[in-house]
Parts: sequence; structure tokens; C-alpha cells
Amino acid sequence: MTDTILYDYWRSSASYRVRIVLNLKGISHQLRSVNLLEGEQRDVAYQAINPQGRVPTLSIDGQEITQSLAIIDYLDATRPDPAMLPAEPADRAQTLAQALIVATDIHPINNISVGNYLKSEFGADGKAVVTWMQHWMTTGFAALEQLAPADGLFGGEQPNLADVCLIPQMYNARRFDTDLTAFPKLERIDAACNQISAFQNAHPEAAKSAA
Repeated sequence: MTDTILYDYWRSSASYRVRIVLNLKGISHQLRSVNLLEGEQRDVAYQAINPQGRVPTLSIDGQEITQSLAIIDYLDATRPDPAMLPAEPADRAQTLAQALIVATDIHPINNISVGNYLKSEFGADGKAVVTWMQHWMTTGFAALEQLAPADGLFGGEQPNLADVCLIPQMYNARRFDTDLTAFPKLERIDAACNQISAFQNAHPEAAKSAA
């Protein structure tokens, strides 16, 4: 059994990002499910590993690392092939900015805890929560569409951190019936990435089966 354990939830887009990178880098790992819908993230045993009570957490090299981008940064530093960020500083900054549109501007305000808070504190029904999610995804995607290359992936011929962040968010967009017709470049990148085995094997349905 591998010593590398990813604590994740199959539909967590942050966990999905880490699964993709683990696969791209060929890092053998075990998935350990933390069922967010059943509240397993609040269990004392899990919070001893991750005090924030969120997923993912990666147990690797004798330590537990939280937050998907911090995990990916650690993996890039310790297992650099293939790199998720360019070495040249300006290119690195551009890629990181593209990734952060998803990781900090779209995803955090669309997760389960936010949706539940909108319902419990502001009386939002399920339809209103979906409309909220669609709005923020569409707003972020509009910027990414302008930044996306005319051909190839964000990373060119090989996926980079922007691609890794985009694909789980595209999955979420389709789950919530978000209109993607205004984003042909993002749809092209999504389709191309989903032909790569590392992305296919990280897909939520594959993770659900492996859990």
C-alpha cells in the first residue's frame, strides 16, 4: 500500500485538481473519501489532520498538506516533472493569475458551505443558489475566455496549472446547467484535456469508483 494518501471527496473540484496533478506526475497514491454531504469533514479524527475541516489533504513525505494550490506547489517543488508553472517569471505570473481566476474568484464562493449559508441565513432556495453559482462561473469564464490561447491548451502542448484548475470548474458548470456557448476556447481546452488519461482517471466518476 502506498504511503501517499489523498483525503478527498469525489465531487470536490479542489480535490479533482490534485488528483489530476498526482496523475500527471505519476505519483502513486491512495484515495480516502471524506464525505462532505454526511459531514465527515467535521469528524474529530479528520480535523486532527486538517483543522479547517475541508478537502483535499495530502499525506505525503511524512506530512499533511492542505489547500489544493499549496499541495500542487509542494508537488512541483519536490517532483518537478512535468512542471505546472513555467520557470520564466512573467509567464509564471500569467499562468498563476489564470489559475487563480478559478481557484480564488469562482470556486470559493460556489462551494457547498456557501450554498448552505445562502439557504440558512438568507432564505435562498435551490434555484436561487444555482443562479448564484452560474453568475460567478460565467463572470470568471468570460475573463478566462479572453486570456485563453487560440490553439492548444493554456500550457501549450502540455497542460499547466490553469488547465488543471479549469477542467474541474467546467465539470461543475455542466452539473449546474451553466450556458457555455460564449466560451468556445474553454470548451475546446476542456475537450482536449479530457482526452488525456491523467484527467480521465481523475474524473469524479473515476474517483467515486475508487473510493
